[in-house]
Amino acid sequence: MRRESLIISTLVELADNLVDRFDIIDILTLLSDRCVEALDVDAAGVLLGSPGGQLQFVASSSESMRVLELLQIQTNEGPCVDCYRSAAPVVNVDLAESGGRWPDFTPRALVHGFRSVHSLPLRLRGTTIGALNLFRTSQGAMEDDDVAAAQGLAHVATIAILQHRAMLDATILNEQLDHALTSRVIIEQAKGIISEATHCGMDQAFGRLRAHSRNHNEGLTGIASAIVAGTLRASELDASK
Repeated sequence: MRRESLIISTLVELADNLVDRFDIIDILTLLSDRCVEALDVDAAGVLLGSPGGQLQFVASSSESMRVLELLQIQTNEGPCVDCYRSAAPVVNVDLAESGGRWPDFTPRALVHGFRSVHSLPLRLRGTTIGALNLFRTSQGAMEDDDVAAAQGLAHVATIAILQHRAMLDATILNEQLDHALTSRVIIEQAKGIISEATHCGMDQAFGRLRAHSRNHNEGLTGIASAIVAGTLRASELDASK
């Protein structure tokens, strides 16, 4: 599918989530996956700020990306952290030439095979709620059109989240964030169960979760919960493409 068609499809899916149901995990996993599918990037992930301002890992397109997102939180450094703090894009950073900018993050990113990084704010009218990370395994700048497309998708996801937040009071908002973080734990547990049961890697396990979620129009958390509870066996999941 051409980039333009994928982007339009993503916008429709984001809008559909607003009308029908709303799950932060599903919204931001869709954003991560479609950035990889439609743009010239190899991995994507999202960190979201809590009401207290602390960054939290929410979604990623791969296991390597998840590890690096968590590392940024633990070390309080990296492109996503800088982007969130400044509310400004961090783009076209060549990791091999980044010097001591991110002394803990850069070596780990290089070990995972990434060569350039980009981070775009989830921002609307002065409110920044998180950042979208885009990593590439090749050096060189992203095309301006790809950067603009990624920022556009990030804006739409931000609008979806902020509109939903506007309908909630602070107590419910905190409960929703707690639910999102609990969902991440359940998804990681399910990935481990699938990996062990089917003798595959964690990326492949996550791929099967996503494929089953898409094919059956069910949320990732619901599928993962069924795996953890034993009501759905790993062998019954649809194969990832």
